[in-house]
Amino acid sequence: MTKAELARSYFEEGYNCCQAVVLAFQEEIGIEKCLLLKMASSFGGGFGRLREVCGAFSGISIVVGALYGYDDAMGEKKAEHYALIRELAEDFKKVNGGSIICRELLAGSESLSAENPAVRSVEYKHKRPCYEIVANSANILETKLKEKGIL
Repeated sequence: MTKAELARSYFEEGYNCCQAVVLAFQEEIGIEKCLLLKMASSFGGGFGRLREVCGAFSGISIVVGALYGYDDAMGEKKAEHYALIRELAEDFKKVNGGSIICRELLAGSESLSAENPAVRSVEYKHKRPCYEIVANSANILETKLKEKGIL
């Protein structure tokens, strides 16, 4: 199963966009599932349904931080890491409609004011771009990590 298929299947189970992407890379990250789910739980719906930064892109960022992050406050790795995140943001935008902002990605597909997440039904799958965004995000990340020799 590809990372994209894995992320989509987690999303179909009901995990949020961020959790689905992060779980697809659990083996590479080496952190137990329960902790990963908790770490990624706040990022769904663009940060708790605030519709800010897309949860799937947040998932990309969490995985990159876990695998390629820096731990020296002012070292040169910090600049390299931020450059990689910006590169991934551009890749994400190219594939997913020109934005990393949840509300912009969902424009026209749902009421953005709903407080609670919708049930992952067949109708839900067809009216929202999230299924594909989650899969695209995992694919973008897998491709980039292979290019960088991280995977």
